[in-house]
Amino acid sequence: MKNSKYKNIKFQNIREIRKKGVYDYLSNHTRRNMVERNETRKIFVGNVQIGGQNKVVIQSMTNTKTKDINATVNQILQLEKAGCEIIRVACLDLEDAKAIKDIKKKIHIPIVADIHFDYRIAIEAAKAGVDKIRINPGNIGSIDRVKAVVDICKEKKIPIRIGVNSGSLPKDILERDGKPTAEGMVEAGLRHIKILENLNFFDIALSLKASSIDLCVESYRKAAETINYPLHLGVTHAGTEFSGTISSSIGLGILLREGIGDTMRVSLSSDPVKEIKVAKEILKDCNLYNNMPTLIACPTCGRIQYDLIPIVNEIEEFLTTIKKPITVAVMGCGVNGPNEAKFADIGIAGGVREGLLFKKGEIIKKVKQEDIVNVLKEEILNMI
Repeated sequence: MKNSKYKNIKFQNIREIRKKGVYDYLSNHTRRNMVERNETRKIFVGNVQIGGQNKVVIQSMTNTKTKDINATVNQILQLEKAGCEIIRVACLDLEDAKAIKDIKKKIHIPIVADIHFDYRIAIEAAKAGVDKIRINPGNIGSIDRVKAVVDICKEKKIPIRIGVNSGSLPKDILERDGKPTAEGMVEAGLRHIKILENLNFFDIALSLKASSIDLCVESYRKAAETINYPLHLGVTHAGTEFSGTISSSIGLGILLREGIGDTMRVSLSSDPVKEIKVAKEILKDCNLYNNMPTLIACPTCGRIQYDLIPIVNEIEEFLTTIKKPITVAVMGCGVNGPNEAKFADIGIAGGVREGLLFKKGEIIKKVKQEDIVNVLKEEILNMI
C-alpha cells in the first residue's frame, strides 16, 4: 500500500510538527493531496471503471423482488437520481436472473447480479446481459460448474466480485482461528481468487465485509497489502439509518483516508436512496467526491434569535438537488456568523426574527425570517 512520504513520522504535538518542518505542508490547501490511492488493477462494469484511478464508485442494492420488474426499475431510477453509479440486485432463482434483460432496457447504470451457490443462476444472469456477477467460486460446487460460469463471463466480458463475509467463513478457518479474524478473511478471499486465476480469469473484485469496524478495517488493510485487485468497501449489517451511518462513516472513512478502496456501498436498514446520500457525504469529506455542495450549520446556543433548525433541514434537502461544489452556511449569530463562515460562497446569519444574507463573509442585506428559505434558495440557484 502506498502512502504519503511522511507515513513513518510520528508527531506528539504541534510544536514537534513545526520542528519537523511540515506544518505548512499540512495546510488546508495541500492536505487534500496527502493520500495516495492504492494502486489496483482496473475492471469495467458495463461502462464504469473500478480500480486504477483516483475515484471511488458508489453502489447500492435494491430491496425489491428482482422478478417484480416495475418495482425494481422504479427503485433503480430513484437511486440513479440520488447518484448511484452501479446497482446490485438479488437473484434467488432463474426467474430473477431472466428479469435482468428487461430491467436493463429501462435503467441507465450497470447492474450486478448477487448470487449464492447455484451456478445456473449466474449463467442465466450472464445470458440476460448482467454487467457483473457477485458469487463465491468456492461455494458453487465442482470445478466444472465454476468453469461454466467463468467461460460465459470471459465470453461476455463480465467481471466477478468475490464477497467474503465474517459470518460465513469456511469451517476450517473458523475452527482454526476460533473466531473471524482479518487473516482468516483474507485467506478465504485468496482461496476464491486462486480458483479463478487457475482458470485464467482475472477480472476480479474483492470485498471483505464484517459488522465489526475493527475487523473490517484490518481485513481490508491486509488485503491491500497482499493483492492488487480492486476492493469493494462495506461495513455489513451496519444497522439503522442512524447507527449504520456512524459505523460506515468511521470504518469506510478510515480506509478511504488511507487510500484503500475502489468502490463502496453504505449498508443501511433503510431506504437504499439514503445509502447513496451517506456515501456521497463520506466521499466528499475524504476529498473523493467534488460535485456536491457543503452545508455549514451552526449547532445553536442561547444567543440564537431566530428559528434556525427548520431552515437548516429544508436547505439541506434542497441542496441534494444541486450538483456543484458550493459551500452554503446557515449560522445562528448575526455578530459572529459571517466571520465564522466567511469562506462560504453564500449564507445566512441570524438576527432577531430575521437573517443577514452574506456572500464570502460580506453582508449583502437583511431578510425577514419568513423569507429566508426562499431567498437563500434563489441566491443559490443564481450561483449555478
